[in-house]
Amino acid sequence: MTIRALRRTLLISLAALACAYSAGDSAPAAEPSVSDPAVLKVAGLVVAPRGSHTFKNLDPAYKRASYFARLHSLFIGGTWLVPERRVSPLPAAVPDLTGLRSNHHDATVTWIGHSTVLVQLDGVNILTDPTWAGRSGPFSGLVGVRRYTPAPIRMEDLPPIDVVLISHDHYDHLDEPTVRHLARLFNPTFVVPLGIKAWLADRGITNAVELDWGQSVAFKGLTIVCTPAQHGSGRTLADQGRRLWASWAVLGSQRFYFAGDTGYYRHFKDIGDALGPFDLAALPIGSYTPREIARPGHISPEEALQAWTDLRATRFIGIHWGTFMLAREPYDEPPARITAEVARRKLDPHAVWIPKPGETLHW
Repeated sequence: MTIRALRRTLLISLAALACAYSAGDSAPAAEPSVSDPAVLKVAGLVVAPRGSHTFKNLDPAYKRASYFARLHSLFIGGTWLVPERRVSPLPAAVPDLTGLRSNHHDATVTWIGHSTVLVQLDGVNILTDPTWAGRSGPFSGLVGVRRYTPAPIRMEDLPPIDVVLISHDHYDHLDEPTVRHLARLFNPTFVVPLGIKAWLADRGITNAVELDWGQSVAFKGLTIVCTPAQHGSGRTLADQGRRLWASWAVLGSQRFYFAGDTGYYRHFKDIGDALGPFDLAALPIGSYTPREIARPGHISPEEALQAWTDLRATRFIGIHWGTFMLAREPYDEPPARITAEVARRKLDPHAVWIPKPGETLHW
């Protein structure tokens, strides 16, 4: 089967899912139910490509810098070494905790920091890649990169969390103390890519649903679809690529897309064609330097806006910046580059959101 034929199969499979949902064929479920793999898992572009023991990206030319080169870049050339030395906490908004807890109908999004957003849709409260860590790294954050913008909301003050979406297992996206605490507080359903369910179970978290690219789960009237991303995984030298990485589409009365961590590739257009148009897309705009190392797995601000166009999304929210000392770009450069690119491309600036931590926006 050719790549073109595989791509067409992906679009037909996911479009069929989207049409069925739009027609009202996906009934609300009290408990999550995973879509039949025989229907949605098709060889090639739907099922995540695998090697003998590891997952692979869709781009056959994908080649990431070595693990040691990435570590060297992170710890020898991180944000704290940029010439301006202007790293300081971002100004935060006063969160509307009462409004968040009492909201059972409106579609809202609240940026907590980094890739953590609280999404409220059709009465369901969703957290993406939650991390409240003061330092991102191994040994429960005893070592790693420092957080310079604190979380604006305590976990205890969140509305009851129903679903936690995890994009991949890197420390700044899957923080062990955070997920343990969320499990104790709310017992949410963790919706994760392949391989992470076992990781959670090893830590006593058993309320989890594990999906491959192209699979979906029904949850309280929503359909959550596991979609491709271009990135990688691994928390040690021994487990590189052994757990899947993903982006997520949440389909309800409105449609939300969460990119996780990703480089730029045609998967954005494929997802937009199959499941879009989206009402809101959360896309990373930071940690794109040094470009020769970051490019395969992290998009630049300009690429984030192109991805937004590919996804056919109405609104854009920039995430994955201004929180951890992860890259070499000045900490406040990403939103400036977004603003410049919006002007250059004559995009609607009112549709491009760069919120303060703790700010809630209605979509």
